[in-house]
Amino acid sequence: MSRKKQVLKLLLIAAFALNLHAQEETIKESSYNFTKINIGKGKPNFLEIGSDSCHGCKVMGKTLYKVSKENPNYNIDYINISKDRSLAQSLQISMIPTQIIYDKNGKEVFRHMGVIPETELMELLKTHKF
Repeated sequence: MSRKKQVLKLLLIAAFALNLHAQEETIKESSYNFTKINIGKGKPNFLEIGSDSCHGCKVMGKTLYKVSKENPNYNIDYINISKDRSLAQSLQISMIPTQIIYDKNGKEVFRHMGVIPETELMELLKTHKF
């Protein structure tokens, strides 16, 4: 194989590897109308409010994807606020990412703004009996 073909092959492999890395999994969006139906139905709910253009939101999305894959029975939802700006006002969101936990009766019991590290998130979910 010629040197030019070898270099081209290596570049293609590197591009493929970078593309795979760039497509890391993140939690999927939910509509708030769908999510609010489950709030107060006997299980706690974790609501992540963010945007697909926010770095901290992307970090939380990856963490929440991992947590929800490991704990599929947890009610964890991600709402993309950029698709429904009026929701920000009704949920009193002043900064993203914002996390809200509702207890099994639908009462808001926790609110946080910013990124939550995975270990703290797991402890928080345990504390609120997810």
